[in-house]
Amino acid sequence: MRYLHVDVFTDRPYSGNSLAVFPDADPLTGAQMQSITRELRHFESVFLLRDGAEDRSTRRARVFDLSRELDFAGHPLIGAAAVLHALGGSADHEAWTLRLPARTVEVATERRGPGRYASLLDQGAAEFLGSPDPHDLAALAAPAALFGLEPSALDPTLPPEVLSTGLRYLVLPVRGDALARARVLAPLDAPLARLGAQFAYLLDAAAMEGRHWDNDGVLEDVATGSGAGCAAAYLRRHGRIGSGERSVLRQGRFTGRPSEIIVSAEGHGRDIRSVRVGGDVAFVAEGHLQELPSAQP
Repeated sequence: MRYLHVDVFTDRPYSGNSLAVFPDADPLTGAQMQSITRELRHFESVFLLRDGAEDRSTRRARVFDLSRELDFAGHPLIGAAAVLHALGGSADHEAWTLRLPARTVEVATERRGPGRYASLLDQGAAEFLGSPDPHDLAALAAPAALFGLEPSALDPTLPPEVLSTGLRYLVLPVRGDALARARVLAPLDAPLARLGAQFAYLLDAAAMEGRHWDNDGVLEDVATGSGAGCAAAYLRRHGRIGSGERSVLRQGRFTGRPSEIIVSAEGHGRDIRSVRVGGDVAFVAEGHLQELPSAQP
């Protein structure tokens, strides 16, 4: 089975967030997809299925990280659309519909040269799910402590907030050198669940830079499309970016793979109707699996 290796949120290979894309994955079971993802060791892999559809611009997409299937993810969809453009796009600009288990999204792509593409994912509307009481010092200290930070490391002009553009993130605004000092001290699943979140995204709004780890803290993500979408909605709600204004959010500096994520959000206050996340995609390699894993878990 063929797959392509691309780097997302960068215009040059061996930077950005790596991804394996399987453009013809209809024969695979979910168990096989999970096994392949663990074998290749990319942060995530995406598997595209035709499901009998004749429309060349529509695919079903299944995204796996090293431990589970995800309802939604950003960088795999951005990379997948670029691969579809490379394999079947006839024009310099194309549009793709990707159907995930929980939602359907649209991705626009642009050919920029040999092995170079750009993708822009429309994540849809943002859902704001709550913030700690700004006067409750204990409620504010708890999220900071998850990352080995003191309450004074939080940006006093911005509240921690849980929101979703597909996955529920706690956006934790920090300042100064807090982004560099942050680390995951203990598994995050339970404490984040108590806050109504699945994941956490640390954001230095002044520097327009973020960090994200998997919930056991073992791996730091290079560039997080779903988290960046939440960050964009958050920044717009609190007036840090204009409605529809394209801004650059940086991530990956601490992993040695610097990435640039283009973000924008349209709307006002809690009414953020459209969040877009995009970036460059660089093609690195193409390969074939010589053997498939067992179809059983």
